[in-house]
Amino acid sequence: MTDWDVVVVGGGPAGLSAALNLVRARLRVLVLDSNRPRHSATLVSHGFLTRDGVSPLELRALGRAEVDAYDDADVAFALVTSVERDGDGFRIRATGVRGAPDRDDTAARVLVTSGLAEKLPDVPALRAYYGTSVHSCLTCDGFDKSGQPLAVIGETPDLASIAWRTLQWSDDVVVFTNGTPAVSEEERIELAAVGVRVVDQRITALEGDRSGLTGVTLESGETVPRSGGFVRPTWTAALGYLDGLTATAALETDELGLLRTDAFGRTSVPGLYAAGDITPPGPQQLVVAAGQAAVVVGGILDDIATLRRRSSVADAAS
Repeated sequence: MTDWDVVVVGGGPAGLSAALNLVRARLRVLVLDSNRPRHSATLVSHGFLTRDGVSPLELRALGRAEVDAYDDADVAFALVTSVERDGDGFRIRATGVRGAPDRDDTAARVLVTSGLAEKLPDVPALRAYYGTSVHSCLTCDGFDKSGQPLAVIGETPDLASIAWRTLQWSDDVVVFTNGTPAVSEEERIELAAVGVRVVDQRITALEGDRSGLTGVTLESGETVPRSGGFVRPTWTAALGYLDGLTATAALETDELGLLRTDAFGRTSVPGLYAAGDITPPGPQQLVVAAGQAAVVVGGILDDIATLRRRSSVADAAS
């Protein structure tokens, strides 16, 4: 068993950004990476200054190498299975992945950056085009679909809002609710006024070839020509590994199960912090998650300094 100052759960941009800043603050840091990134289907990412167009997987690899270059930091491939109280700190157990050994570590503090599990609508062949012709992040990928005939696919109540945002990149937008009442009559009328069609039929197929998406086929047999699109997934906060901790402490979450924190990533459990997609409002650009994690490091360092001052004052008084 190894004792660390901070264990970071999650090896994405948030976790690695935090680890880099923590180790540079002379803290011993372990990153536990389950190697299950939400964006695994994405070939290139955009909007990350100096890294526009880089593969998300390459970005993670570069981040791991930078963190691993420090003697007091380690990045291990392991899926965290439990986080429990251990005295004033925490005990973290994890199952090794990619041939790595299982882990059993302790830490004074834990930073949760494990992200979200993503589920796409039940649309045939959607996975075949996801990450190439169809994306989930308008800010990241909208520019590359500029001016194209686009589909907006989803089953959630915010679908009309996504359609309005999509018009920033294309005037030719069709909304597909896949047979659900995701768009209200009022929203339908508003969208129709700007030329956006809303289709309520179920999607039976996404058509295309090696060059990409060519159309969306409906249960009526109609194929609506589209060369790209944006899909609205649903996301789940997979935090079962904190169950042992919540048995003895009240961990505050929002209505979506995301961890509530203050401005510096402090959760309702002392010593437990969170950053990235696992905190409201949920999915973020890579650069936003990395930046937020750097802010959380400031909160961790403030807490360490406060504890040091209180200990010094107590020693002086005794």
